[in-house]
Amino acid sequence: MERQLIGQVTHYYSKIGVAIIKLESMLSAGERIAVVGSTTDLEQDVKSLQVDHQTIAEAKEGDLVGLKVKDKVREGDTVYKLV
Repeated sequence: MERQLIGQVTHYYSKIGVAIIKLESMLSAGERIAVVGSTTDLEQDVKSLQVDHQTIAEAKEGDLVGLKVKDKVREGDTVYKLV
């Protein structure tokens, strides 16, 4: 699968397992992503996205989105869309 850069993790809430991602391109629910960093390497499907605590189907460039992740990620990790 090809990887397209779509953003970067700006914060991680460990108690609820949610990453905040600053997007550089569009992301929709149902797409597959990879989060990669110095100690992070995970792939998962995007089940839902939130902006300002509101669930949305699609986020655009520049949005800060909340995304439930299946494993720990770290600030500065890079997020890719798998196509």
